[in-house]
Amino acid sequence: MHRQVNVVGVGMTAFKTPKHADPYTVMGTEAGRLALTDAGLDYRDIEQAYIGYVYGDSTAGQRVIYEIGMTGIPVFNVNNNCATGSSALFLARQAVEAGIVECALALGFEQMSPGALGYVFPDRPLPLEKFTDVARRKYGDSTVPMAPLLFGGAGREYMEKYGAKPETFGRITVKARQHAANNPNAVFRDPISLEEVMASASICDPVTRFQCCPPTCGAAAAILCSDDFARRHGLRPDVRIAAQAMTTDTASTFGDSLIATVGYDMSRAAAAQVYETAGIGPEDVKVVELHDCFSTNEVLNYEALGLTSEGTAERMIEDGDNTYGGKYVVNPSGGLISKGHPLGATGLAQCAELNWQLRGAAGARQVDGANIALQHNIGLGGCCVVTLYERVA
Repeated sequence: MHRQVNVVGVGMTAFKTPKHADPYTVMGTEAGRLALTDAGLDYRDIEQAYIGYVYGDSTAGQRVIYEIGMTGIPVFNVNNNCATGSSALFLARQAVEAGIVECALALGFEQMSPGALGYVFPDRPLPLEKFTDVARRKYGDSTVPMAPLLFGGAGREYMEKYGAKPETFGRITVKARQHAANNPNAVFRDPISLEEVMASASICDPVTRFQCCPPTCGAAAAILCSDDFARRHGLRPDVRIAAQAMTTDTASTFGDSLIATVGYDMSRAAAAQVYETAGIGPEDVKVVELHDCFSTNEVLNYEALGLTSEGTAERMIEDGDNTYGGKYVVNPSGGLISKGHPLGATGLAQCAELNWQLRGAAGARQVDGANIALQHNIGLGGCCVVTLYERVA
């Protein structure tokens, strides 16, 4: 038996660059308290907590939770690379849906360091070495850091396959900045021109510096509950999770396509599961928060999520069907490129943004007629979580 799962509270901190950020304990505590206040609940109402982070010592989740409350409930620490926040959300949703608990907290935070992502334990087998092996087989050895090597290579493969122009990826950053201008929680809010994007330093062809998400610190949280819990506490939920799916890699990840290596097949499979479960199609979606860690990945996932057919993402962008006034509004928050990407918090920040959109509480970012929203969050290694939210009538 499956129960409805409602999102009754969300909260997030302003995202900041590492040199301007607070410690993870401060950020995580703030996000958790904001979600509780938003829900009108006390921490004593929470029965289980799922806490996500990537760069932190074991039980850092408890360290944050103890600042919010110490009631002795189970606290689970979650790490699934960049999909950590949505993995915590997935586990909390499962617990409520299955009747294990009536109310659960999902919280994610990250205190990052400046510079490209690196390995914490280089003295043992690296989890992503099979991924970088594909890139090197396809395009040769490179001194480019791991993430841009993979996502830049995937963008190059897309250009070779469909004839897309480098400027197509640059337009993603221009849009991201336009959207982030209305988000007080975003890191980069100043407008940028396509010429500035394309003239910035090359990181891994076709990706330039301004097409990469910045190292970011921040936290976000969501509180989920059952219908029975909501009634007992006098809550009238505005948003529920209509469907959710998590997928991991298959053999195609390590074939000859970098597009598959960076998560295209995982994303397509998860999206298909979600659409089938909810009984709707991508054409019913109004607003999307997807994983644009690099501009190339946003373009790839327009197609993986079924927002447009394979090979047509460039036309979608040129027609303005990824922004206000078009078919979809993608990343109204500014996305990872402009809002920022604190790994453990990203999935829950996406959740918060889409809940504000469905409540009609997104201010200048509000998408007209938003009643169904799609969230996409991937982590190499690998994991993809796709979540479909609907406004409660």
